[in-house]
Amino acid sequence: MARFRAFLTDSESEAEETTQHAATESQPPAKPADVSMTEDDSEESDSGSESDSSRRSPKLQKHAGKAPVYRKDEKGYRGSKSRRSESPTDASASEEGSETDSEDDELPNQPQVDPSIIPRAQQLGVEPQRMHVMQASLFRAEDGGEGVSTRRKLRAAPSSLSLSRKHSRDSDGEGFRPDSQQRASFAHDIEPIPYRPSRKYARVDQSESAVNGSEGFAADAGLAFGRSFRVGWGPGGALVHLGALCSPLGTPKTSANSSVVTITKVPIFASGPEDESERASKLLSHHLTHTYIEPDDEGVPFANPSLALSFSSFSSLYSLNEKTFEASLFRLGGALFDDLDLRLADTIDDEIRQRVQTLRRRDELSRWLQNVVSPTVEAELREGISSDSSTEVFTWLTGNEIDNAVQAAISAGNVKLATLVAQAGGDDDFRAEILSQLKLWKEQRIDAHISEPTRKVYALLAGVIDVLEGSGSGPGGGRIESCPDVHILADLDWKRAFGLHLWFGQPIDSSTADAFDSYEAAWTESRYSVAPPLPWYSENATPGGLRKKWNLPSTADNHPDALYSMIRLFSDSSSSLSALLTPLSFDASPLDYRLCWHLYIIMSRCLGVRDFSDRGDTGLQLDPEENEEHRVEGHSPSADLLANSYALQLEQLGMIQEAVFVLLHIEGSAGRKAAIKSLLNRCAPDLSEWNVHGLVGSLKIPLAWVNEAKAICAFSRNRVYEAFDLYVSCGLWNSAHDLAVLELAPDAVVRQDHELLRTIFSRLSGHPIDGWFLRGKTLLDYVNATVRLPDLKESLEESAVPDASEARELEELTRSVPKLIGILPDALRDRGEAPNNVALTFMVSDLTAALDQVNSQVLPPSQLRTGIAVDDTRLKHIRVSAMDKFLASIEVS
Repeated sequence: MARFRAFLTDSESEAEETTQHAATESQPPAKPADVSMTEDDSEESDSGSESDSSRRSPKLQKHAGKAPVYRKDEKGYRGSKSRRSESPTDASASEEGSETDSEDDELPNQPQVDPSIIPRAQQLGVEPQRMHVMQASLFRAEDGGEGVSTRRKLRAAPSSLSLSRKHSRDSDGEGFRPDSQQRASFAHDIEPIPYRPSRKYARVDQSESAVNGSEGFAADAGLAFGRSFRVGWGPGGALVHLGALCSPLGTPKTSANSSVVTITKVPIFASGPEDESERASKLLSHHLTHTYIEPDDEGVPFANPSLALSFSSFSSLYSLNEKTFEASLFRLGGALFDDLDLRLADTIDDEIRQRVQTLRRRDELSRWLQNVVSPTVEAELREGISSDSSTEVFTWLTGNEIDNAVQAAISAGNVKLATLVAQAGGDDDFRAEILSQLKLWKEQRIDAHISEPTRKVYALLAGVIDVLEGSGSGPGGGRIESCPDVHILADLDWKRAFGLHLWFGQPIDSSTADAFDSYEAAWTESRYSVAPPLPWYSENATPGGLRKKWNLPSTADNHPDALYSMIRLFSDSSSSLSALLTPLSFDASPLDYRLCWHLYIIMSRCLGVRDFSDRGDTGLQLDPEENEEHRVEGHSPSADLLANSYALQLEQLGMIQEAVFVLLHIEGSAGRKAAIKSLLNRCAPDLSEWNVHGLVGSLKIPLAWVNEAKAICAFSRNRVYEAFDLYVSCGLWNSAHDLAVLELAPDAVVRQDHELLRTIFSRLSGHPIDGWFLRGKTLLDYVNATVRLPDLKESLEESAVPDASEARELEELTRSVPKLIGILPDALRDRGEAPNNVALTFMVSDLTAALDQVNSQVLPPSQLRTGIAVDDTRLKHIRVSAMDKFLASIEVS
């Protein structure tokens, strides 16, 4: 067996690397390197040194047979040759080392190992050579051998770099790393390390896991307590963890090496739970009334929303005077995406129909926007009363209140202005005339004598909605008769700024997309003090207000208002639905997905106008005659994740039925079933009769799923028989069988409650159960034999004419008892539990006692081995067996 050998010089290391592949291909696979070696291995290694030397390069032959010469200086022992980075502890497995070692043996005066380890070896009482080998094997820096180690034979094809494994985990894809490469000169480029993807693990079912049932294995603490120290989610969104929570880049204040378990309630809602529950219940109740719940092809209930579920149906839940954000959101969706009754004949051309629809959409959006900004306009008029009537007129125009603006001008006695305002938003000729008037004022420097609000009003009438240049901005402007530029949209919120682009900045026959592009270009360039589309909760909030409950990044303030994103979604066909469904666009909470989920259901599942980009194609062809209410769709992981996120919110509020209803919209059958079962398991203690009635009745959840969750809860609270009864009721025979064998049977055996044992296992008999004949059937046979043997013996002794059937049954039971005693240890295979051992002793004792009353000769005493029968049972059986044998011999004689 080859030994470990440290490199002598850097040149030797490089030379070995150049000949490594050739030597590996020409030689058979070498034995794996080991720390210890025998004399036979040493001889074998030495015998092969001659053949090895013939295959080495001249550079290696130059160093063959030369042992390192060490000299002592102020720092201890050092080599006679200079070294740059090599350490005496660097070692590698090589077949060439056998020749060098054999030649070194012929030079007893030359040291063969690093003398720096000799004092340490003497202190520990270990041979220096052995100490050197152990140190080199444990702390080697590079493998420079020719493929002796089996790990060196695994290479990244077709790379010429040899691979080594140093304290790494192959599960992370780091099991075989390229060796460290040395640059010959600065002109020499090192080849990049080949990319090795990490190994992916496949998730297996718990029943197929190798560690299933071994969680209590005390010899492996990581296996026994691994689940106890990991982060986990509890009921209602509770997060259980050790130490302090922090981001991947953060530094925790406390260590995770603590025995203190912390239960953290993750904040989800920006307002109180009562308000959130009322809002969620209002929308979900309406949603449920327009949803079909039927089993899919896999038999799992699935919620399929009706096509009648639209934005208009949700907006009808709010009164006409309600100006909340939610009401405005659904009304905007109805204006942009709901079907419109164009009232056109079927013979109308498609181009005309499309043009009419574009104008109708623009008109619907205009009315919605006017209704939304009206409270702001009225509040501004109440707070900022000015003597200049033009200010009031301009404020009314920012809300597109033309009639009120005209009345304000008339009340101020400015009839001419009222006449012009009445034509606001007119044709191009009217705008051109107003614009020429503004240019004339600028050229003649008359604008310096006109108030700024009046100039703003004229600018809106002329279609100027960015900046109105003043006479002072041109060449030759004087100080006396000059005025600055006027920013039309300054100090306006984004809704009114967008409204001015829609109402006055674009022609009357323009589309919504034109107005949106104009406003977006204005606020993104940030040249004219245009307000960005901030969410409703940030418009009047102080900076950093979102970080009161949540530690949000600095980019959290960059999320646009959901109303703006919805207009973008309508105007730009390439925009993504994911950009709209961001929680911070709807509310101050980054975890509130309530409105996001409802908007997704409407736009994707009901209207079909937008969907997530990760939705896959099912590859199925739709039947034109198929009912549209049950259309075939692909699968979107983003949609499932959105449903799970919203269900978690409802679970934290204690709304179990509502959470299950949301989970019914998950598109994958397996994921839907697993998510609902997991929710029921977490909330099992809160499953009241009213909740169960709603789950099974309205939501059509199988009663077996509910009973399974209740069974898990009952077992966790040590109500074993109740859990067994629930498992039986929901048809989970394997789980019920495990409970009966491991938990109920040992206690019933010790208490000699044979009737309970018969009742338990009779309920399981006849059902498909894994291991039934070895476990449950064995225990049932034990009860039958223990109870039936004495009864049969007594019946046959008391009857004058023995019954042949009873005699046959007695004989069969008598012969089955020894076999039954032999397989009882396998029935209660968990011998680490004391109740199982005690129960096994009782069962063997009962069977032996019952058999001794009938025919003790059937059971050999040797079968009652130590471990399954106590000494008292064995001695009693031996005594009875000997007595029966003695009496039988007397009768024969």
